[in-house]
Amino acid sequence: MQNRLRWGVVATGGIADVVTGDLRLLPDAEVLAVSSRALPKAEAFAAKHGIPRAYGDYADLLADPDVDVVYVATPHVQHHEVSRAALEAGKHVLCEKPAALTSADLRDVVDLARERGLFFMEAVWTRFNPLVTRLGELVAAGEIGEVRSVRADFGFTLPHDPAHRLWNRDLGGGSLFDLGIYPVSFAHLLLGEPEVVHAHGSLVGGVDAELGMLLGYPGGAHALLGSSLVSPLKDGAVVYGTKGLVEFPEAMYNPARMIVNGVEHTHAQEGAGYVPQLREVVARVAAGEVESPSMAHDDSLAILRTMERAAAAVGLSYEGVR
Repeated sequence: MQNRLRWGVVATGGIADVVTGDLRLLPDAEVLAVSSRALPKAEAFAAKHGIPRAYGDYADLLADPDVDVVYVATPHVQHHEVSRAALEAGKHVLCEKPAALTSADLRDVVDLARERGLFFMEAVWTRFNPLVTRLGELVAAGEIGEVRSVRADFGFTLPHDPAHRLWNRDLGGGSLFDLGIYPVSFAHLLLGEPEVVHAHGSLVGGVDAELGMLLGYPGGAHALLGSSLVSPLKDGAVVYGTKGLVEFPEAMYNPARMIVNGVEHTHAQEGAGYVPQLREVVARVAAGEVESPSMAHDDSLAILRTMERAAAAVGLSYEGVR
């Protein structure tokens, strides 16, 4: 690897656009290449972001010997395929969440990354938000005592359109895997993997339009979580402990404010909010590590197992979707 980590971006959708903008803010990262199934889209994206190389197929990007790390921003259903191909090509990988639609596929990619000695991480930017990092420190220090309950939601209204990726089962659509992963990951950060998973919701066209979850932990601790494509849920979170509570009044997936026992904490966001996550990738790759302790492979696997259990409870399945 050169002094600057050279990135290739697979896909040119909205999330790729925003994350690429943040990548350009890092002095030790260079966005070298982008690919899209439609070469004109890749060329337009490259022109917008000052990227020197554009490809009409991700296989061509992976064959570029100058690309060090690949950011996978395709629809969910392609995450496993592209991540595996990137690792086989000797590239490090940052893959948008969920990194796979089944724990078997995620385990396959994780095992391959470890076998090849390559960095792989699921892109859950919430884990690197400075306030969420501070929350972990406060809880570890006993600031609110023992965590007994977590409440978190993420939802908005999206008119039903079978062609839209969030309503399309063949693209891995549904509220749980796109939005609900944030509340589940948040609860996992504080309470770990649950013993019990209860879920209730509604399915439309084979995907979940909304889902409510009750996760149970040893000793009675619990999490109440929700995701929705049909209701504008309050996208906040509350952590209740035996000595107090922590509130995230809005946007728990990328909070700008945190209230700890009545005292407000804020932070100045870098870029669109993805910079801390991207900086972590650069640092871990430079150190020769295969994972980040802040979003470890085992964390991704445990979160996905929890979502699979919730999905099964409402009859949601991505079996056969590739």
